Order: sequence, then structure tokens, then C-alpha cells
Amino acid sequence: MDLDELISNTADGVCAITTEGKISLWNRFAEKILGYPAREVLGRPCCEVFVGRDTAGNRLCYRGCHVQTLIKMGEPVQHFEMATRTKAGKPIWIDVSILVVPGSRNGLQTTVHLFRDVTAPHEMEAMLQERLAQGRPVPAAVPGDLSSTPLTRRELEILRLMTGGANTKTMAERLHVSPATVQNHVQNIFGKLGVHSRLEAVAHVTNRGLL
Repeated sequence: MDLDELISNTADGVCAITTEGKISLWNRFAEKILGYPAREVLGRPCCEVFVGRDTAGNRLCYRGCHVQTLIKMGEPVQHFEMATRTKAGKPIWIDVSILVVPGSRNGLQTTVHLFRDVTAPHEMEAMLQERLAQGRPVPAAVPGDLSSTPLTRRELEILRLMTGGANTKTMAERLHVSPATVQNHVQNIFGKLGVHSRLEAVAHVTNRGLL
């Protein structure tokens, strides 16, 4: 895989990280999402720029982070979401995918972070939880037929928890599975119901009395 070709063919933010954890490349979409021009981040430790946290507020970005550890062990890194802030201090959520490109720069392995702004879905989920907590109706969803696209028992469990306003971390704890497993089930639910967000999924079953 050619790193320069990858960068030129994506509309995602691209941040290349050296084996020492320092930023060696920062494309224009990364600047657009986070507000930092390349000259302000090149050569800096990535953990100082992203300062990412998970839904529980736990810090994800630090020297020798979980991502770096997995890469050194040769293990795959699943995509994940994290909360961060732009240069202007605006809180946002980004979805991050990791690619390891061997010999891409000066013959050395480079870790590439591809990221995109996913703040809107998180804001919708927060709005949904607030509405459910107050007993207010949720917006109508795109029509679908649950009977023609049956959900598995585990998907129904997750959908019930979702309807109750549980987030990914809470669902994972209650079902004794990983957050990544919950996210996979959520994506399967979206596909079977013909919806595109948790808000639509909950509205779909709530308005039709399917659960």
C-alpha cells in the first residue's frame, strides 16, 4: 500500500505516526476536523494533540497507549470512537481506524490514523436519552418490518437496552461482552431494521410497539 496514494484518495483526516509516537504527516482534512495546521503538529507526540477519551471519560491517548501496544505485538486494532477537542476547544467525537504501513516512510513502519467527525450521532444519542428519561416521544423513523427481518435473541436484548437509553459501555457491562461486540450487534440491527442510527432504531420499535 502506498501511503501517498492512500492520503490522496481519502476524504478522512489522516495522521501518520512514527514508531516513537510522533506525528510525521497531517493532511488537510485532519486540519479541517481538528483545526490544527500541519506546522503546529508535525513532530509532536500524537497523544498531546488528540488527548482522546472514551465514553466513560477514561484517557485513551498517552505515551505507549493501547493502540501502540497492540501494533508492537502484531495484533490488529479495531476501529474505535473517542472524544477529543479541536484547537478552538470545541468538544467533538471522532471515529478512528488504524492502518499499519510497513516501510512507507524511509523504510520504517508507519501507523496511519484515519479519522472522521462523528459528533452528530453522539449528539442525537444524547438527545434520545434525554427524551426517554423525560418520557417524551422520539422522532418518527423510516418505516420497516421487524417480522420480515428477524433479530437474534442477543440483538433483541441490545435493542431493549438501547430503547431504555443505555449507551455502548452500559450494554457491554450488562451483557458481559466487549463494547466492540455491542457495536457489531448494533450495526446488524441497523441493517435489519433499515435504519441508520440508534435514534431511528429506537423510534422504529417504540412507535410501532414492537418491543
